[in-house]
Amino acid sequence: MNKFGVEITAPDISRWKEGNTGVDYVWQFDSGKPGPNVMVQALTHGNEICGAIIMDWFLAQGYKPEVGVLTLSFGNLAAFGRWDPDNPEISRYTDEDMNRVWADDYLNSDKSTYEVVRARQLLPFVEQADFLLDIHSMREPCAALMVCGVTDKGADKAVAMSKRLGLPEYLMYDTGHPAGLRMIERPQFADPKNPKTAILIECGQHWEKSAVDVARETMLRFLVEMGTIHEATVKSFLNPSLHTSDFKVIEVTTAIVAQGATFTFAEPYKGLEVIEKKGTVIAHNDGNPVLTPYDNTVLIMPAVAKQWKVGTTMVRLGRLISD
Repeated sequence: MNKFGVEITAPDISRWKEGNTGVDYVWQFDSGKPGPNVMVQALTHGNEICGAIIMDWFLAQGYKPEVGVLTLSFGNLAAFGRWDPDNPEISRYTDEDMNRVWADDYLNSDKSTYEVVRARQLLPFVEQADFLLDIHSMREPCAALMVCGVTDKGADKAVAMSKRLGLPEYLMYDTGHPAGLRMIERPQFADPKNPKTAILIECGQHWEKSAVDVARETMLRFLVEMGTIHEATVKSFLNPSLHTSDFKVIEVTTAIVAQGATFTFAEPYKGLEVIEKKGTVIAHNDGNPVLTPYDNTVLIMPAVAKQWKVGTTMVRLGRLISD
């Protein structure tokens, strides 16, 4: 293991490059039977390799959908192509964060970064999907977390889906990112009247073996829940110890974004810490104190990676809610 604690090995996914859709690294299988159009994406960020490991494994198994359509996509190939376990943070993205470019005005602009161009290639598949799972991981060691969209009734359907999957323990209503729209926040997924649903799993720390276990369990449970594959087909790969019925739902109220060249946390937070008192200083943002807005503030995904800039979300602040 190197100094970054990388416990897992990035797969060679070159054999999946040609795809079968006319778009590199996108595979689509049609059962020929009525059923949902289901999509799973890995590598939205190139250094979050647990999803790539499981996608590579799943494709190699040769599984096909029992009903409906299944689309499997690898996202940011240019960033992933820079993967270096001795410097893993450089492969998060190439030009910009690929999970902030999904607003129509951004996709329809004259921007030509790698991430925007790639998102345009993937957009038709995202728009076709009735149900979408986007597989991610986190920089700091932290319990797995399901991101269920923004805090409105449109996110309720994603929370309900997560509970049907039986994992993970922590489910999050988010505020989104000021820097841009995520894939799971496309209009059809955010609309409470539209049954189309998207969820984003943060499988744990980027390069821990346990993140691979969570990615596998989530992807297989998702596909079983959709009816895409039969549970009996993958039962030997399922891990009941990862399941729960005791969910903790977090409502994010505030996204703290970097305002300048310096951002420092008061403590080496890892995520999901609960700060007991309102008004506690948790960071300094370009010299200004960041205070907890209420008692028992939950800190979510504090950003400690070096690859950030003004406007980057550095931490989200939330509270546990009854659901």
